[in-house]
Amino acid sequence: MGFEYTDTIVAIATLNIEKLVEFYTNLLGQEPITFIPNVYAEFKFNSWRLGIFQPQQTHESEFPHSDKNRISLCLEVSNLEEAIAHLTSIGFPPPGKIAIASHGKEIYAYDPDNNRIILHQAITSNN
Repeated sequence: MGFEYTDTIVAIATLNIEKLVEFYTNLLGQEPITFIPNVYAEFKFNSWRLGIFQPQQTHESEFPHSDKNRISLCLEVSNLEEAIAHLTSIGFPPPGKIAIASHGKEIYAYDPDNNRIILHQAITSNN
């Protein structure tokens, strides 16, 4: 049966919180709804939230210090080429090419901490 939950938050741990907050502010075109410098920032979407936090000093040893992806944030977009152009304009062009799959087309991009962002455009009768 599971358990009840009231909200969904995707949380990204980082040691570069200011840089990530600036990146996601530019990417999403919105200011965080909550911002505590060097501690926490939160962006609100329709049915979920994105939280970015700096681990407390006592937990920094648990934080992965490699370039391995810690999360994959998938953003459904209506126009993949426009999304790629926007990422490029804020200094983070996707390194690869658009992939075509049965469910649509997508490309991988990366934030300043090298977390994967999957930009996906679903197949519709219009594209």
